[in-house]
Amino acid sequence: MQHPTKSTLKNTSKIILAVCIISLAACNHSAKKTVANSIMTDTTKPLLPSKTGFEKTIDGKKTHLYLLKNKNGAEAAITNYGGHLLALLVPDKNGKLTDVVLGFDDIDGYKKAMSSYYGATIGRYGNRIAKGHFILDGRRYDLFINNKPNTLHGGSKGFNDVVWDASQANDQSITMTYLSKDGEEGYPGNLNVKVTYELTDDNSIKISYEATTDKNTIINLTNHSYFNLNGVGSGTILDHTLQLRAANYTPIDSTSIPTGEIAPVAGTPFDFTQPATIGSRINNTDTQLKNGSGYDHNFVLDKHDISTPIATATGDESGIVLEVFTDEPGIQFYSGNFMSGTNTFLNGKTDDQRTGFCLETQHFPDSPNHPKFPSTELKPGETYKTVTIYKFSVKK
Repeated sequence: MQHPTKSTLKNTSKIILAVCIISLAACNHSAKKTVANSIMTDTTKPLLPSKTGFEKTIDGKKTHLYLLKNKNGAEAAITNYGGHLLALLVPDKNGKLTDVVLGFDDIDGYKKAMSSYYGATIGRYGNRIAKGHFILDGRRYDLFINNKPNTLHGGSKGFNDVVWDASQANDQSITMTYLSKDGEEGYPGNLNVKVTYELTDDNSIKISYEATTDKNTIINLTNHSYFNLNGVGSGTILDHTLQLRAANYTPIDSTSIPTGEIAPVAGTPFDFTQPATIGSRINNTDTQLKNGSGYDHNFVLDKHDISTPIATATGDESGIVLEVFTDEPGIQFYSGNFMSGTNTFLNGKTDDQRTGFCLETQHFPDSPNHPKFPSTELKPGETYKTVTIYKFSVKK
């Protein structure tokens, strides 16, 4: 065997050293690339709640979390406990997915914050009924008073606190049903309710409501999602811009019950017929703002036939635009006045005052006690049907 010369050994050593340097550089570049990709992933997609936090048995029925996803990558999380919309991920002006619906990481979070109704399906009667009673067909019905001196959002155990039967047909929709029995919370009639959530390919959440009854009753269903278009926990919503296609609203008394008047918004802090920031007049000394501790009022919509947005809100930082479409005659604009920082969201942020707002499509509050308001009566043989669409895009 021939032994290598010193010159050969020297050249071989150089080659080996060069290969090692190149390999090390490649490994280092690969590691940096992996870390960079991980950081990019972490910063572009917010957390969705885990299914384990929603796997429970309540009132003898199983609860679950359901995920919806459209072709554009938008995602939504929903639970059959209370029909809550838990999270909604849509892209901002930079294409970054942003969670625009305030929510918690498990059912316990919703139980703790129940009086705030985060993301809940509301029924049998959304909003307030004065002093917890109404007259129907000459008979008085008494309800549970849970918002003294009134009934709010269904009573002691509204639709937000029951377990719905759920069926998910595909990746983009889920249908939930519930039988509200005659006398439940004081309301007459066995009410069969169906609610369908659909995440459409234009980044809309479409909510379709349907109900039938076997006895004359009243009904007013809505969704109580809180939105922050800059993202959950990003701070105040007072710099969001809002426009409402509503030339009138229903003033309230000191207990937040409509006085029965339908009043013009012109010349008042309630005039959102042209875009204005939510906070621009919220500290005005107007009596109505005092009565609601801010905005917590029903607006009488000029037009409501699904074809035209009746409300438009824009996140000042994200550029995300929310348009609301509905066939309901009213919308409750609530500016998060009673958010108190006592609850912690999925991403660890707290629900500080006015870090979320609601746009609840509806018939008017206390309609059963105001004959001049649009009727909320439902009779046997009739089908209650209504649709609300929350559509998300970015400012152009």
